[in-house]
Amino acid sequence: MPNPGEAASPRTVADNVLQVLVLLSQRGKLRVVDVANELGVARSTAHRLLSSLLHRQFVVQDAQHAYHAGPVFTKLGLGPTRRTELVSTLRPLLEEVRERTGETAHLAVLEGNGVRFLDCAESFRQLRVSAKVGALLPAHTNSAGRVLLAELAPADLSALYLRGVPGATGSAREARAALHRQLVGVRRRGYATNIDESEQGITAVSVPLRDHTGRAVAALAVAGPSVRSSREIVAERAHTLLEIAERVPIQFPAL
Repeated sequence: MPNPGEAASPRTVADNVLQVLVLLSQRGKLRVVDVANELGVARSTAHRLLSSLLHRQFVVQDAQHAYHAGPVFTKLGLGPTRRTELVSTLRPLLEEVRERTGETAHLAVLEGNGVRFLDCAESFRQLRVSAKVGALLPAHTNSAGRVLLAELAPADLSALYLRGVPGATGSAREARAALHRQLVGVRRRGYATNIDESEQGITAVSVPLRDHTGRAVAALAVAGPSVRSSREIVAERAHTLLEIAERVPIQFPAL
C-alpha cells in the first residue's frame, strides 16, 4: 500500500505514468532507481508505476530487472527509434562525464542549423546546469552545435546559412565568413566552448562522437556554472571529454 506521505491524486499518478513512458522512449530501458530519481519519488512508488505498466504490457522486464518497451508500447508507435537507441547506447558516457566532472552532461544531435538535446545526466550539485532534453537551439550559439557544424563540408555549412547567420551583424556573406573562421578553430582543437555566450553564468564544452566510419553523429557536452569553470578547468573538461569520446562503441545506431 502507498505510504501516507506519498498519497497522490489520480492526476498526479497519471502524470507520473506519462513521465515514465517519456523516459522509456528517450532511454530505451529503465530501472526502478532511474524512475525514482527522475520523478523524485520513493523506489516503492517507482516500482508500483512500472509494475502497472508491466501488467498492461507497456513494458517487459529482462533478467537484470531492467524494463524495456513492451508490445503495447511498440504497437502504439511509441517504441524505440534510432535516436532512442542512440540514447540508450551512449547513456553510460553521460554518466561517466557527470561522475568525473561533477557537472551536467548532455547528448545532442544536429537538426538542420539547430541542435537537438536528446539526453542529459544532470549534476547532483545544488548549483548546477539543468537538463535541456528535447530543446532545439540555434546550432551556432552553443558548444554542442558548433562542434557538429565544424564537421560539415564548407558547402554544406554555407547552405545551412544561405540567408545569413541569425542574430549576426553585417551582411549574410560576412556572417558566414565569420562563422567559418570560428569553426576552423573548433576543428583544430577538436572541441568547442561556450563561455557565458548563450546564457550568462554558464560554461560548456563539447566534443564530437563518431561512428565506426569516423562520421560525427552526435555531440557530448559538459556544462557547469561559470564560477566553477576557470580556464584550467575548461581545458581539463575538454581533455576528459576527448578521452571518453574515444571509447564510443565501434557500432552504434546512425541517425
